[in-house]
Amino acid sequence: MKLVSHSAEETKRLGAALAACLQPGDVVVLNGDLGAGKTQFVQGVAEALGVTGEVTSPTFNILLTYDCASGVLNHFDLYRLESAEDLDDIGYWEVLEGGGVSFIEWGDKFPSEMPDDYLEVAITSGTDGVRSIKAQPHSTRAQELCACWGQVAEERA
Repeated sequence: MKLVSHSAEETKRLGAALAACLQPGDVVVLNGDLGAGKTQFVQGVAEALGVTGEVTSPTFNILLTYDCASGVLNHFDLYRLESAEDLDDIGYWEVLEGGGVSFIEWGDKFPSEMPDDYLEVAITSGTDGVRSIKAQPHSTRAQELCACWGQVAEERA
């Protein structure tokens, strides 16, 4: 699936559309260059899930967790990690298996450490500020999530 965003607010709206489809245990892996809009996308998800307060990039914390109406939103940023062994130090697998909704920025650094079931979202920002958002499901549940997201995004367009 491919989507296009022309602004930061539109990127957040596309994140909010995905939020309408999320269930506890869902994992979304976000890939893209620095400044592509990964955190803005998660901000849209968080707002739609009822997170109150500021949602920021967890670059220095590696993991930020937010309470939301449907449980917990986990927001990982793996950019600063040097090796897959570092994931053990942050309780990575325990968090993913904890039943919340999880977003993992820079998951492409450790592809062998992604769960079996996830939706991959690649965000690319062009020189004109237009963002291309491509979704690639990696399981049956991720296919369902992707289809639902596409439908909700179309309805809200």
